Amino acid sequence: MAEGLRKGLTSYGDAGFSLFLRKAFIKAMGYSDDALNRPIVGITNTYSDYNPCHGNVPQIIEAVKRGVMLSGAMPFVFPTISIAESFAHPTSMYLRNLMAMDTEEMIRAQPMDSVVVIGGCDKTLPAQIMAALSADLPTVVIPVGPMVVGHHKGEVLGACTDCRRLWGKYRAGEIDDVEIEAVNGRLAPSVGTCMVMGTASTMACVTEALGLSLPMSATIPAPHAERFRSAEASGRVAAAMAKSKGPKPSEILTPSSFRNAQIVMQAIGGSTNGLIHLTAIANRSPHKIDLQAFDKLGREVPVLVDLKPSGEHYMEHFHHAGGVPKLMAQLGDLIDLDAKTITGQTLREVVEDAEDVPGQDAIRPRTNPIKSEGAMAILHGNLAPRGAVIKQSAASPKLLQHTGRAVVFESVEDMTLRVDDPALDVSADDVLVLRNAGPKGAPGMPEAGYLPIPKKLARTGVKDMVRISDARMSGTAFGTIVLHITPESAVGGPLALVRNGDMIRLDVARRSIDLLVDAAELEKRRAALAPAMTPGWAKRGYAHLFNETILQADEGCDFDFMRAKGK
Repeated sequence: MAEGLRKGLTSYGDAGFSLFLRKAFIKAMGYSDDALNRPIVGITNTYSDYNPCHGNVPQIIEAVKRGVMLSGAMPFVFPTISIAESFAHPTSMYLRNLMAMDTEEMIRAQPMDSVVVIGGCDKTLPAQIMAALSADLPTVVIPVGPMVVGHHKGEVLGACTDCRRLWGKYRAGEIDDVEIEAVNGRLAPSVGTCMVMGTASTMACVTEALGLSLPMSATIPAPHAERFRSAEASGRVAAAMAKSKGPKPSEILTPSSFRNAQIVMQAIGGSTNGLIHLTAIANRSPHKIDLQAFDKLGREVPVLVDLKPSGEHYMEHFHHAGGVPKLMAQLGDLIDLDAKTITGQTLREVVEDAEDVPGQDAIRPRTNPIKSEGAMAILHGNLAPRGAVIKQSAASPKLLQHTGRAVVFESVEDMTLRVDDPALDVSADDVLVLRNAGPKGAPGMPEAGYLPIPKKLARTGVKDMVRISDARMSGTAFGTIVLHITPESAVGGPLALVRNGDMIRLDVARRSIDLLVDAAELEKRRAALAPAMTPGWAKRGYAHLFNETILQADEGCDFDFMRAKGK
């Protein structure tokens, strides 16, 4: 088997010449023959001036290179696209699959014996793991780590749960312009990902549970020296993998490891986005995520991590309490501890090394959980034939069984224009409905599912309402919010049939979401729907590819031709 510079030679019709030319040009970088004869570790560079989440990537890269070279291998850094949640139009989810394709093809195209992928901001870790599994080269995943906490008027702040909470106060008139501007400068006090259990933290924990990253790597704060020592250690592991040619992601990602990841996702109060991403990752393998099985785990696995938005603490508190290894120790026999990790250790060995921190309360024992059931529940009904999800751990208990009148918004733009109109016919008992915000409808399934409370209600003290949509929601958000309604309205899903004034019944205990309109009336409405057409935004380029091939939320929103067996 070819290795090092001899891997994947450019096709000139003469392999000897291909290697000769490759070495001649790479020597222009000043490398010696000794360096070029070593096993090669590729390292992705996802740094961007637009991506503060990845602001520590240059330091991480240097630490990884140090670890690789100390172990006798040769590091090569290469760029891929960088996705930052708040800087990606129309949404970062729209670009996740593009990043997965970019990363996979660069791994395939360039000579390397193993690869280190460095990511963090919401969609980057899933994109990189999707790519790594498809390319199936020995891979080490390094999360960039969470920010440290901020402070305002003696209160600890966390982006972006407190972003939303304090913005809600501003909308309600409880905070003035001067104070919200002060808050704006204090919410994100360092580089790194959100320091609450949003999508970035969820996927970092899932990555560690899958066995693809080093123990504790999910939780180390981005600026801490420990983050760079972990990166150096990751480089050493990647060098060992380059020499031994394994293990490959396909050997690590088994049904047991996927089940472990689902259990951890429920126990941490994870982001609903994590379910879409884990589904997409599994679909790059022979394995699948079964939504009914995921929901069953949700009934059996309690939330043990006391982090916002489900609890009170922040990621650095989770880290100092013992991180994912300590959580898995508390989960005990719920976890398959015989699952393998990239270091060669089993999770049993990782758990045995977990630190016991006296007095910590960020990781609860199973006898004293934050919530008796897991973070997420899967709903079905005539509104969601293929499923919907609710983060019940971050919802208002009194609204988990609720029947209310639909107030319908046709699109994100329509909602933006009308939600604060004083003339809007809406009460606190109504159900806010947003459609045409799914994978195709928006496009890119934006995090618009966190519909704002109409200003006239917010100013009377209303903090939460039932909100439903075919959109996504940030894992940092709190509220009684039903998401990922599938099929989406843009492809003729039942959400397209809802009218203002219809009654909608949510019953999380029964795992149901239903439109209380008889079937005959719904068929009449369906017959009146306009036929689906290619929208103007999807006439060319990546937008066309996206619109033509994107799958629904229950299938992970990957492109149909990118799954394990292709189209």
